[in-house]
Amino acid sequence: MYIDKMWRLKTIRHKASRSASDLEEFKQKKREFEKVLRQARKDRQLTSKRLLENEDEDSMETGSAPHLSPEQVREMICGVQLGGEEKASRLASLRKALRNPDSQHIFIKSENSIHMLVGQLSGHNAQCQLEAARCLHELSHSPHPSVGQACLSAGPYLLTYLSSQSPKLMEICLYTLGNLCADSTLVREKLLAQGVISALASCIQNQRYNLAVVEAVGFALSQLLQAKEDTEKIILAIEDSGVMLDLIPAMTPDHEFGLGPAIECAWCLHYFVSSNVQNSVRVTQRIFSQCVAVLIALGSTVAKGNLEDGIELLIWPLLRCLGNLLVSRRCDVMPEDTRLLAALCVFSQAYLHSHAGLSRESLWVLNNLTASSSGFCSDLLLLNLVPMLISLLSFSKGINVMVLRVLGNIAHHGPEYCVRLTQAAVLNGLCATLKMAEMEVVTLSLEVLYMLVSSSPRVIEEFTRLNGVPLLEMIQYNSEAEQRVRAAYILDNHFSSFCEVDSLSSKHWNPTTG
Repeated sequence: MYIDKMWRLKTIRHKASRSASDLEEFKQKKREFEKVLRQARKDRQLTSKRLLENEDEDSMETGSAPHLSPEQVREMICGVQLGGEEKASRLASLRKALRNPDSQHIFIKSENSIHMLVGQLSGHNAQCQLEAARCLHELSHSPHPSVGQACLSAGPYLLTYLSSQSPKLMEICLYTLGNLCADSTLVREKLLAQGVISALASCIQNQRYNLAVVEAVGFALSQLLQAKEDTEKIILAIEDSGVMLDLIPAMTPDHEFGLGPAIECAWCLHYFVSSNVQNSVRVTQRIFSQCVAVLIALGSTVAKGNLEDGIELLIWPLLRCLGNLLVSRRCDVMPEDTRLLAALCVFSQAYLHSHAGLSRESLWVLNNLTASSSGFCSDLLLLNLVPMLISLLSFSKGINVMVLRVLGNIAHHGPEYCVRLTQAAVLNGLCATLKMAEMEVVTLSLEVLYMLVSSSPRVIEEFTRLNGVPLLEMIQYNSEAEQRVRAAYILDNHFSSFCEVDSLSSKHWNPTTG
């Protein structure tokens, strides 16, 4: 049987904003920018940092702010320390200046700079608090670890304000903490010692109906879950906190707010599941059940032709979460829900041209489902989904490889399944894949063919009628010794009356159907 595991791809979706007619143009530009950034991060497999935009300002990318001299930076710091009615606006000007990486370095090296921000963050002026938090947020987005380390003294205050009465301040603190967690081992260790996990758990338990906060908690936890050091310690602490149970319901999309929270929480749960740490059965079973339910709902949506922008970003982590749970055997794969099979097949077709990788991963989950379940294999045949799978054999990029693995899983269950595969015209598809150049495709095709022709004389007759024997003879001249031996073995054992075969070479292959 074929079964494999897809591990951790570090991809984070950027925040979806609430809809508002007077801000639509701003948000459209923001969505376009974030879509490009998401794709870049996904392609490079990078840990993401998040930079929040103010919706009442023009979008400004990191580094687009003008470079300030050390004197100008010190002047801005002194201006804030002077106080007065302009203090909040001066902090806002400082925040914009901190978009420049050079200015960030100058700022943290200036005397009392972080102390000044911490003072404003812990003060009683709500507007100054918010602007100070935004300044720290700008600094946390820096690619230079030294800048993040300089913000550590603000950690206890950022954690304290996760119980703030201001959702906006809470959200900024969460994304700042998430960025800091992605910075370095030193920063993570410090935040863990300061109680970041319990603070995040308390935050989501108190704000579970505030989806912007839920999304931000998911982001911050994702950064912790991707840490390469102390993985088991972090995973077990997160599980003990109970925060995962609060994230599970958030995987269901909210039609009014958008997909953001569901995507963030799904990736977070994916990182949790794909670690090497043994999680509790209760948590993993609930994650499994929720993944199945959401994928079925999304399958129904996609089947109706609704491919709204971003829906694939939710399907990705759900598939990986489900597939990894299946391969780890940490959940009960019952009752077998045929709607899940249909949803996976819908995804594999709908995204075939726009997101070939997503199509392949849908088939990967289908492979993991059928590798251990005769029931799912039987359901694929009963639902007449096999012809659709056969139609995908002509597609490369690993898609035909996954289809062959699924077909092999079905054939593995015995003669009755093989005959039904033959009735679904699987031999026509194999005749095409046996001609392909990819070594893995030809090898898997030979394995599936062996199981089929071993099941019934009728299959042998049908393959002969389709002129399949010359294809096997051609493979005997292939440069790959393994393929030559496999083809010779099949010819020698099942088609000896049709052709002459080198019987010595055929004895070297002892085919396995496992």
